[in-house]
Amino acid sequence: MGGVRVVVVGAGVVGFSTAVCIAENLRHVSVTLLGEKFSPETTSDGAAGILFANHNPDVPVEQQRRWFKSSFDHLRLIAQSEDAPEAGVMLSSGWQIFRDVPEDKTPYWSDLVLGFRIMTEREMVRFPEHRFGQAFTTIKCECSRYLPWLEKRFRRAGGQVEQRRVDNLQDLSGSFDVIVNCSGLGSRSLAADVSVQPVRGQVLKMEAPWLQHFIRDGDGLTYIFPGIQGVTIGGTRQGGDWNLQVEENDTRGILKRCSSLEPSLTRARILSSWVGLRPDRRTPRVEVEREVEVEVKKGGRSVTVVHNYGHGGVGVTLAWGTAMEALGLVKKSLQGNKAKL
Repeated sequence: MGGVRVVVVGAGVVGFSTAVCIAENLRHVSVTLLGEKFSPETTSDGAAGILFANHNPDVPVEQQRRWFKSSFDHLRLIAQSEDAPEAGVMLSSGWQIFRDVPEDKTPYWSDLVLGFRIMTEREMVRFPEHRFGQAFTTIKCECSRYLPWLEKRFRRAGGQVEQRRVDNLQDLSGSFDVIVNCSGLGSRSLAADVSVQPVRGQVLKMEAPWLQHFIRDGDGLTYIFPGIQGVTIGGTRQGGDWNLQVEENDTRGILKRCSSLEPSLTRARILSSWVGLRPDRRTPRVEVEREVEVEVKKGGRSVTVVHNYGHGGVGVTLAWGTAMEALGLVKKSLQGNKAKL
């Protein structure tokens, strides 16, 4: 398959994960990543970056397990390697707590994280407004470090990086044999997919080195995630909101909610505030485009489009898993078109 050219559109955690997977596994393929914005200006950079996943009834559980396990195992190896500080990947232990006992006390990923167990009554005394909790060790991935590290890994595998705005995927058909769309919210226009909606998230980074354990409310709105540099607290989940400005009302609400779970935060200093738009979709889209109009014929060959976007607030959690699935789709596409290529 010498001379085959693949382009990945999108420089967030999904885009770079996908580009690395392709470049490292298809050594005879030329891989280029195009992005309008790179770290530290991507949505991924502000993500809390801790591996959690909610059950999605529209995705087979085995597929969700495969995505989660692939990401967890990949990041765990990094967390336990000499690259951990540079890559911004660390093991993180703590608690997920619920105001009401959930129907599913042991989620599908409970055996994939480390040391999962139900919290004891004695442990729950600390959270008097909550009735149920889970304790376990997961992984925190700080994308402001992880993305530059992934880019270095991609370049070492022979990948090429170009800062460029893409307005139409078909514009790339003359230069590449396979187009992989990891443009997140940009897929509203690039893939004509209006089901991708922004979900506004605001977080704060706090100086609180005494905090060592994460706390996450089961509703996903209130969380405290200690990291390598600072503690990320949040958050907001405002669907259809394109506002990228830091709102003081949200800041006050975040501080109030998080301080009720961890009173010592009232003594912490705010290091920074951040707002990003999560690319939300009912289900992540990881598939080969089936619509005839995007299968562009150039010189007697077909250009395939593989999509990998719509991860919402679980981009870091599922990035490597869906990247590996996208890699499989690229492989199948190249095998199918081998005679033409």
